Amino acid sequence: MKHYQFARKRLIRELSEENQWDVLIIGGGATGLGIAVDAATRGYRTLLLEQVDFAKGTSSRSTKLVHGGIRYLAQGNVELVREALNERGLLAQNAPHLVKKQKFVIPNYAWWEGLYYNFGLKTYDFLAGKLSMGKSASISLKKIINRFPTLIQEDLRGGVEYMDGQFDDARLAINLAQTCIENDGYCLNHFKVINILKDKEDMVNGVEAIEEETGKSYRFHSRLVINATGVFVDYIRNMANPTAKKIIRASQGVHLVFDKEFFPGKHALMIPKTDDGRVLFAVPWKDKVLVGTTDTLLEKPSLEPVALEEEIDFILNNFNKYLIRKVSRKDVKSIFAGLRPLAASGDDERKTKEISRGHKIMLSGNGLLSITGGKWTTYRKMAEDTLDYAIEHKFLPFRECVTENFLIHGATSQKTKDSHLQLYGSDKTLIFDLINERPELGVRLDEELPFLKAEVVWAVQYEMARTLEDVLARRVRALFLDSAAAIRMAPEVAKIMAWELGRDKDWIENQLLEFKEVAKHYMLKKEKTA
Repeated sequence: MKHYQFARKRLIRELSEENQWDVLIIGGGATGLGIAVDAATRGYRTLLLEQVDFAKGTSSRSTKLVHGGIRYLAQGNVELVREALNERGLLAQNAPHLVKKQKFVIPNYAWWEGLYYNFGLKTYDFLAGKLSMGKSASISLKKIINRFPTLIQEDLRGGVEYMDGQFDDARLAINLAQTCIENDGYCLNHFKVINILKDKEDMVNGVEAIEEETGKSYRFHSRLVINATGVFVDYIRNMANPTAKKIIRASQGVHLVFDKEFFPGKHALMIPKTDDGRVLFAVPWKDKVLVGTTDTLLEKPSLEPVALEEEIDFILNNFNKYLIRKVSRKDVKSIFAGLRPLAASGDDERKTKEISRGHKIMLSGNGLLSITGGKWTTYRKMAEDTLDYAIEHKFLPFRECVTENFLIHGATSQKTKDSHLQLYGSDKTLIFDLINERPELGVRLDEELPFLKAEVVWAVQYEMARTLEDVLARRVRALFLDSAAAIRMAPEVAKIMAWELGRDKDWIENQLLEFKEVAKHYMLKKEKTA
């Protein structure tokens, strides 16, 4: 079978053959992986190290939208929206197997709302230019009721519809890692950076890292070290310089997942202004409905953030304002929290929804290049800007960026609606080949979700999955869709993984214990805690 190039053992074995890298990236989220792809495709010797798994943090916990950010128009940030809409269009072209058009509706409950949102959305359409996903339009009361039969109709006057993009964030992260590797770069998960190396002039020239499975320590030297660790960017900056000042704030966003019976149909709902001015989305995703998000400032980031009770209440209360059939805690299939790295302005007391969503690039006096802020939609432009900045400051020889029209691994325009495997793009046929070779792998892992045993084997052999969480959270997304189903799947998935990885019963037991601890964060207690 193909794809030996993605075998993690091969990648680690070949590391010792490379003494000097051009670009070394710390962090395997959207930003880091985007930089890795850009660097590799420019021809730089590229290495990316991720301490846990690709997209383990913020980059697997988004609202699953590829969008321009309508609310930023209201804030007057036209250029940010224009850039994001352009990148939205490019991503739809470069990863058509992962990005799809999604129709959104803004309900109007006051006579002036239709005029107001129509004007804003026409501007949104205009800014998208030739990469537009479709034009916005007013829709009648009859149409909006037909599309949203569970929507409260009292005072409803009609609505405005517009197009945006939807994607699978963690699947895109995996495909970006594969794209980098296909272009002679190296991306490795479960590789934790523990020290920043410096030369005699005290300039950063590499890192020391530990491969988590073996505990083996490695020292990698590079012309340029890029800190792309999201909410942990200040941690790495302090590792390089203990006196470095904070440059980001972490904002927590929470999402609740429900069965589609509470919100049937194929269209998404966008509530542009909740009680406290935040935006609320209800979006169909993988035969569920995803509702969020919150915007809560946190002082200290963590790898596994936990939803606060007030965040849960905020989503439930605001969602229920629009539903005939109310949802409650017992209806939540999964809950997940993610931390946005927001580029701070220096005023620590500003509300997070007012802190910049744009990205910032910072070069420390000792040569560490850090990037923070931004969002998934603009990951490619963030990468381009970062490497162009490095070239401008003489860290790298000039080479043109080629990612604007560069297909991401798996890219195919052949889409079918009969199988969730379409998200694998061109790899889908290889998964079917695997099932033909081993028919027992064509069986579902759980009746509630469509994922197959073959996907576990594929994730281990060709997508560098090393733990139960890697598979159930970020390769097949079970934990994000139905936490109870994910727990039911866990023993069988662990057994399959152990066979593929050559692990014993002790490994299986440890993995099950560790996964159950993680899964607790995705399960909502039926009764509110005091």
